[in-house]
Amino acid sequence: MKVIQWFPGHMAKAMRMMEDNLKLCDAVVFVLDARAPASSYNARLADMVGGKPVLYLFNKGDLADGGADEAVALVRRGGRAALKIAASSPAAARPLQAAMEALVAQKRERFAQKGTARPVRFLIAGIPNTGKSTLINLLSGGRKAQVGDKAGVTRAKQWVKCGAFELLDTPGTMPPALADQRLARRLAYVGSVNDDILDKEEVALALLEELWDRYPDRLTERYSITGGTPLEMYETLCVRRGFVVRGGECDYTRGALALLDDFRKGRLGRVCLDSAADLQEVGLI
Repeated sequence: MKVIQWFPGHMAKAMRMMEDNLKLCDAVVFVLDARAPASSYNARLADMVGGKPVLYLFNKGDLADGGADEAVALVRRGGRAALKIAASSPAAARPLQAAMEALVAQKRERFAQKGTARPVRFLIAGIPNTGKSTLINLLSGGRKAQVGDKAGVTRAKQWVKCGAFELLDTPGTMPPALADQRLARRLAYVGSVNDDILDKEEVALALLEELWDRYPDRLTERYSITGGTPLEMYETLCVRRGFVVRGGECDYTRGALALLDDFRKGRLGRVCLDSAADLQEVGLI
């Protein structure tokens, strides 16, 4: 499979911008994708944060299964603040605000002792398409940040006032190099890598293989797949969905797009692709 690497110039610029603006922030919300929390953890961003308090936010929790809850528990067990939410749901605002307040309680106390009136400032960081702007809109009660369902929508920093907080929305930034291609493929599955650079058919084959290993019943229910090689499963999917061209050949491109769309929108059920070993590998636990 073609090596997945994506670190365009605007991301390098964004990393420098975040480094410069961190000194203006009191704490950090590190947004992860609950379906692939280890894969979506950018250790380069974590290193930049230094000693500032961090909330590890497992977003898109409505698309994740119990594996994400186990991951949250493991991160908390290591002494880090962690929470699973679905930022697309208004009900997530209250637990998120409570977690953020708990994170900066000591900072607020110091502000009060000094008579400082300014809001507590959070840097909102993470890789592309984890829902950072959706999170900010949840907290601000409106569409103040630009939102999209593809990687790389936010390109510039945005300060947003949200009650007692000020939030710095930042562009999604990948690690300069994706060393573990197994985790890189999972980022491709969830839409955190620009689709335009991907061989979608290769990604679809890899996703089918991984889903058959972890969630075979989902493929059987959705596409009547009952096993076989990844290519055989791919062809079953295409036939099942009617993606067949003249001469009986499968339309692999349409099949790949349909599979990725089904997976990303939760039509294949809730999932969590990363294990405790993956969390340990990237340094989350």
